[in-house]
Amino acid sequence: MYSENSETYINHPTWGLLYKICMVDENQELFTTLYAQRLFFLVTTDAKGLKFQSIGRTEARMLLETRLRNLRRSGQSQEYDRLHSVFQRTFQ
Repeated sequence: MYSENSETYINHPTWGLLYKICMVDENQELFTTLYAQRLFFLVTTDAKGLKFQSIGRTEARMLLETRLRNLRRSGQSQEYDRLHSVFQRTFQ
């Protein structure tokens, strides 16, 4: 896993470079394929390392919408604006 500025990328064994969309839970993050942004992965970090779970576009959208709601409720407007922009580029 590596970061450039505020962007985070990881290398998937089959699909290559993945781009981090957002944190979902304490040990889970939502990633998508870097170029097409059509395949989505829920990446879980534990003591054994990274675990990739392929998820559908609808589930990825719901996870992102939930994260946006939580950011709006907690008043994290800068992170909300950044993530909302990602949401629009990815799902609209």
